[in-house]
Amino acid sequence: MSFSPFTTASGFLLPSLHSAPPFFTQQPHPDTNATATEQWSKLILAYGWHRKLYVLRVEDAETADGEWSEVLRNERINRKMPPAYLSSVLAGMVAKNHAVYEPAGQTRSVVLHWRLPEEWAEVLHTWAISTGQLNTILTFYEITEPPLPSPLSGIPTSLLRKAIAVLSKSGRAQLIAVSDGEGVRFFAGK
Repeated sequence: MSFSPFTTASGFLLPSLHSAPPFFTQQPHPDTNATATEQWSKLILAYGWHRKLYVLRVEDAETADGEWSEVLRNERINRKMPPAYLSSVLAGMVAKNHAVYEPAGQTRSVVLHWRLPEEWAEVLHTWAISTGQLNTILTFYEITEPPLPSPLSGIPTSLLRKAIAVLSKSGRAQLIAVSDGEGVRFFAGK
């Protein structure tokens, strides 16, 4: 049997490995399982980037028509990722800083790091400069829900906060309390 890449309805190109039935089963041999976990991690991060999805939950493995079903299922070979296996993959992703459990204290939902907080900090600062927002106080809502879509549209507050912390350390942003929550002021910086 030969496997070939497949393009999903959203236009994402799945790797040929996605058509191999064993890919959807946690492997008993540690080395094989580590390789499969790494492949799943890469696939999840690439798909998250493609669809601008930030959150993945163990429950998504059981949702037939959810935003992750194109990756977590392959109807052509009648396979789907079991929730326990997804939980294991998420734990591996957290261990390698490809994701973080959120909310903290649980292991069923993660915020994906398809861009690291340091990378988001650069995106955020570039956006602030290109939109003329230097020395202006912006609420988190204004950043995550701008009138015109931006690379920051929909970014989780926790990830935004981490990016701002990176910028603050380099003198390019300052976290500010505002009447309806938190805000930030951007500076040209170094």
